[in-house]
Amino acid sequence: MTTKASNPPMLPHQIPVAGLPDQFKVDLQRGLTDAEAKQRFDEHGPNALQEAKRESAFQIAVRQFNSIIVWILAAAAVISFVLEDTVEGWAIIAVVLINAITGFVLEWNAQQSMDALRQMDTAPARVLRNGRVHEISSEELTIGDVLIVEAGDVVAADANLFDVNQLEVNESSLTGESLPVAKQTDTPEADAPLGDQYNRLFKGTAVTAGNGKAVVTGIGQETELGKIATMVEEAERTATPLEEKLDSLARVLIWVTLGLAILFLGVGLLRGEEPESLIKTSVALAIAAIPEGMSVVSTIALAYGMLRLARKKVIVKRLSAVETLGSTNVIFTDKTGTLTQNRIEVHAIQTPEGYAELQIDAAAKTQRVSAGDQALPATDNSQLLMLTGILCNNADYDTDQEPHKEIGDPVEVALLKWAYSTGKDIDTLKSQWPRQAEKAFSSDTRIMGTLHEVNAGQLAEMPAPGGKYFVAVKGAIEEVMERCTGLDEKTRQAQQDVSEQMAADGLRTLGFACRTTDTRPGDDFAGSDLTYLGLIGFLDPPRTEVTPALEECRKAGIKVIMVTGDHPATALTIARQVKLVDEDETLVLTGKDLKPIGELSDAEKARIMESRVFARVNPAQKLDMIDLYQQHGDIVGMTGDGVNDAPALKKSDIGIAMGLRGTQVAAETADMVLKDDSFASIVKAIGQGRVIFENIRKFVLFLLSCNLSEIFVVTFAGFLNVGNPLLPLQILFINIVTDVFPALALGVGRENRQLMHEPPRDPKQPILIAADWRLVVAYALAMTLSVLGIFWIGIHELGFTQAEANTVTFYSLSVAQLFHVFNLYSGDVTFGRLFKNEITRNKYIWWAILLCTGILLLTYFVPFLRSVLSIQELTAAPLELILAAGLLPVLLIQLLRKVTGWGH
Repeated sequence: MTTKASNPPMLPHQIPVAGLPDQFKVDLQRGLTDAEAKQRFDEHGPNALQEAKRESAFQIAVRQFNSIIVWILAAAAVISFVLEDTVEGWAIIAVVLINAITGFVLEWNAQQSMDALRQMDTAPARVLRNGRVHEISSEELTIGDVLIVEAGDVVAADANLFDVNQLEVNESSLTGESLPVAKQTDTPEADAPLGDQYNRLFKGTAVTAGNGKAVVTGIGQETELGKIATMVEEAERTATPLEEKLDSLARVLIWVTLGLAILFLGVGLLRGEEPESLIKTSVALAIAAIPEGMSVVSTIALAYGMLRLARKKVIVKRLSAVETLGSTNVIFTDKTGTLTQNRIEVHAIQTPEGYAELQIDAAAKTQRVSAGDQALPATDNSQLLMLTGILCNNADYDTDQEPHKEIGDPVEVALLKWAYSTGKDIDTLKSQWPRQAEKAFSSDTRIMGTLHEVNAGQLAEMPAPGGKYFVAVKGAIEEVMERCTGLDEKTRQAQQDVSEQMAADGLRTLGFACRTTDTRPGDDFAGSDLTYLGLIGFLDPPRTEVTPALEECRKAGIKVIMVTGDHPATALTIARQVKLVDEDETLVLTGKDLKPIGELSDAEKARIMESRVFARVNPAQKLDMIDLYQQHGDIVGMTGDGVNDAPALKKSDIGIAMGLRGTQVAAETADMVLKDDSFASIVKAIGQGRVIFENIRKFVLFLLSCNLSEIFVVTFAGFLNVGNPLLPLQILFINIVTDVFPALALGVGRENRQLMHEPPRDPKQPILIAADWRLVVAYALAMTLSVLGIFWIGIHELGFTQAEANTVTFYSLSVAQLFHVFNLYSGDVTFGRLFKNEITRNKYIWWAILLCTGILLLTYFVPFLRSVLSIQELTAAPLELILAAGLLPVLLIQLLRKVTGWGH
């Protein structure tokens, strides 16, 4: 596939800026038209790397037979055929096939589920088309598109730069160079390696500072990343930590079961019993006790849980993250957009002339002064303040669309909406003051500056500032005033006091300044000699759903901590409003209060861990706080949206990226992405993580207790010499019925409200702790006593033949195991809780019971199955015994739970 608009006579990095328009047939100032973009997309295809070769249906099917469990089953089948018991041999093969088919169907569905998740998580790209900035899917990029990048973006395609503003790119994923590369538009040497091609952007690299514009020169497989990808073989499939725990548990169970089977065989031989019968029963016993479906059902439980989270606007990127998610007990959260609505508007302006609160309606193009100086917005100084906000701005507010489209930082969009509400033509103003240079915002300087050339003949809408060049600056009030001249100490303090009061009222504040000059300033054009214009207060109201979500966190034993770059007073006000802290709380720590973790005393560490609100915190300090809590033994979740948040997202146990306002770097680093940026979604995700793990724990308890009951029934009967209550084929059939459908139903349960009223579990614990093993044994003994009791009554009291007793025992154990699911609810034993809990509300449980009941009825009424399983015709009396055997273990377990206090 050709990937250039025309065949270039030179390598991409040798094409000079002046040659880009002709080479790629594009207007650098307006970009491609929609028609041109469509034509090129049709020609070159989507900007997507070829997917790694997935496992085929055949490969997934073959893998179902490659396990120690299948090998044991195969050996059992061989033994059966050697002993000339062909029916049993074919039955074992049927077990293998049924388990393989079940595993194949579940894994295939899981693969489709993961494909659905990938489709929900597509990265955007900003391009210039028809003279306007558009946000499109990165797959829609095509050759010749004008790509716009800024700090936080992951570059979506290979491109040649023609405009850079302090642009730095981390290319370590491509070149291995750990330091960011400063980009420029000059043409490098012809033989320059990738790391020295400073006029190019490469797909998959991360923009760490500044911004720039570039022409797309390569997409998909023809990018440098794509060329490398074609040479890399598909990575081997690796197990998640949870799968490894389950596999380890299964291996232990296999050896324990084999040991019991050998013991049973030995005891039988010492008693002089028939060796062939003993071997058959021992083999069937070993097979029956193996939880074949455990690993498969766990994978499905995780995958379906992830899909449920995706429908709730939470994308979990790694299966293994789900286990950690449910164990999280500390969450570091940002303020803006997570605890607040991120619906930012200009609320108040303060200039040296006065103060005014505004009510702005951009849609209706109206502005009203709700409090303060009514005439202030019309003054020349306020108009210059507005002009500075328009020019020192990288956002786009497209009023040609309905509803109006907002692209960029919400604060910058708010400035444009303020100007638009007063009737200003934003595009015209930007063209009258064309930008010449930019000093990008950084966490070190905390300001942004732009340099503009003044076109004196076109200053119709705003007061002419004078001079040939105009410098516009915005940023933290203290940093802006530090760079201004002509401000006495009294004025500085007065402006600082106003800023403090605005912050105390929950407003986010920015200071603004400008300067004019007849000569073009140097690179440090925003560093000094500025004229102070005033400050603007932005309102971002709290999200209404945050307060109940925080209350839920408290009940769940989760500590929530606000970490923001905003003003301390603003942070504390919002924390009080959402009830993160009490109304009388005054403790707020700032970056200045935080020493490196190695220099902290025990008292200082205690004070940090006492505080719930941190303001003016830099990225290194976020890392130290996460480290402090992790050293304390906590499982830490961290929210983030920017490039600077990436290290903290990576270091935390669960990195949570913001999907709406977040950068691609943050999304790539995080374990999960919030599509709605809502803190309530984090709480939902933690709750779902707990549900998923509890579902896995429940079906493991269920499988082990059911399988152990089969072992106990056969071995206890053998040791007590009361006959053989179950035939080998009957054991195999019970295992098929109870191992698949009820366990799967438990694994995909949707809710368990009880879990968010309990403290988080320790992720270092195994799936089953000592108390769980006691439950397994108790459950198995309850079913065993009930079933063996029915077997004894049938033989000794009702005069059943051995065949009739086997039939009753077969159905009794099957029904007891089906009813056993109702023992696995969480919480205390009460009459109401027994009939209304997460198990009874799980519709899949009822479907599984109905399906298994139907299968059991088929074994009785279908002659072939009756013959194979040696089922005898029963009267009404045995039916009553079977129902009693199914219900009695439930009653025994409920009584045991009530007396001992054991629960789930």
